[in-house]
Amino acid sequence: MHAGRGTLGVAAGLVLAILATMGYALPPAFDPPPLKMQAALHALPAQPAGELAALPAPTPITSEELVVPARGADLPATVRAPAAPGRYPAMVFVHGSGSSERGEFTTAADRLARAGIVTLTYDKRSVGYSFRSRDFGLLAEDALHMIDYLRSRPDVDLTRTGLWGVSEGTWVVPIAAARSADVGFTVMVSAPNVSPMRQVAWALNEQLLRLYAPIGVRDLLSRAMGAVGFDFLRYDPEPALRGVHQPVLSLYGNTDPSIPFVESTQTLISALAAGGNDSYTIRFLQGADHAMRVKGGPYAAGYLETLANWVNGLPDTASPPAALRIAGATPVQRFQASDVPAAPWYAGGTVLGLALCLAAVGYVAAPVAEVYMRLRGRAGQAETNARLWPPIRRRLRRMAWTGLGLLVSVVAFITVLVLFSVNQAGAWPAVLAGWLVVRVLAVLMLVQEVTAVAAVLSGLREGWRPSRWQHVGIAGVLGGTGLLLAVAAYYGLFAMPW
Repeated sequence: MHAGRGTLGVAAGLVLAILATMGYALPPAFDPPPLKMQAALHALPAQPAGELAALPAPTPITSEELVVPARGADLPATVRAPAAPGRYPAMVFVHGSGSSERGEFTTAADRLARAGIVTLTYDKRSVGYSFRSRDFGLLAEDALHMIDYLRSRPDVDLTRTGLWGVSEGTWVVPIAAARSADVGFTVMVSAPNVSPMRQVAWALNEQLLRLYAPIGVRDLLSRAMGAVGFDFLRYDPEPALRGVHQPVLSLYGNTDPSIPFVESTQTLISALAAGGNDSYTIRFLQGADHAMRVKGGPYAAGYLETLANWVNGLPDTASPPAALRIAGATPVQRFQASDVPAAPWYAGGTVLGLALCLAAVGYVAAPVAEVYMRLRGRAGQAETNARLWPPIRRRLRRMAWTGLGLLVSVVAFITVLVLFSVNQAGAWPAVLAGWLVVRVLAVLMLVQEVTAVAAVLSGLREGWRPSRWQHVGIAGVLGGTGLLLAVAAYYGLFAMPW
């Protein structure tokens, strides 16, 4: 007796409803609320004309290659300095995220040196820094080694030797500044001032909104982030900011989609105030992106001028009038940079990895069992077995391929979304198409699981007696698919609306 299509449809619908409910009921939930901006940020004053004054005509400079010893690594560096004798302000460039070389700062370092500032750029360490493990304290130690070298030079003004950091580097610079009074000032470019997890979640949410992505895509990404166990993602930058007592210049681009700059500004002001520091200057530059460039091209108008004039003007530029501490283009931030809750134990990275491994083992068990049966000459021994096993075997094979396709499509889809976010680009039809493929494969896998179970039960009623190794194959594929269905349900692949 075979189950009819109506019965199978009801069974599949019931399982789908259960799995969809799991997607709603299980934590963590991520739904950032709208941000209420402070009135002071609604209409900012223009930057003072002196900050935007044209840089002096470029002067000759010298360039020196050296290696600075650090803990467990020797870091190649380049120093550019005005050729004329004298003592000049000096600045170290601290990298953002990723494995970076000093060459990315060549344009800015060269122009600032020709404007009268000694600049040091260096290759970021690879020893002790990776995608999974990042010690911001160790990176701060590297930056202080660079400060020590600059202060040993006869052409450097010891009272005006500071650090410049961008993005991830702005989690590093405050640590170094709080540790050492030898840091005379700090420049923070595109500083998140929130935890890495909050910053990444905010940036991804903004990117998904621009791509018109369904709400389920955000749930998938946020739950995936919640399962990541990298300690540095929960780093709290506020204690280090409270320890910064040096003058601070903070620069943001008002077209930067990677940073919650309104909250970042509020966090910076409150942390500095808690530490008794009111020597800060915050500027929002029109048209600037995360790297202070215009759409990845030339530097935004006023960036190098603001930076050079502020550094060269120290200590007079350290404490602008209260009304001009924040100036420039008006920032707009729609949503709060909410934290992504850590996943519960049953959805953590370890449990997820175990579930995927078990599913893979289950899928491998079926062909291994079939090969074993053929080698032992036990396949097709009974007429009933020979008639009923082949269609069931075909169902199991299709189910295994669908499960593999779902895993590959989810990984590819997440990769594309991350690349879109990093490159600040992307096409919404690609996002919708990718999400449709993922959802269709998940539902197809569910239907295959239900129909395969029905086929096995029907065969048993007709007198089929599976061999021991057929039992292994059936249990492996059905069990592995069941695990994948549970994982897919947790990540919202069955939730509605889509």
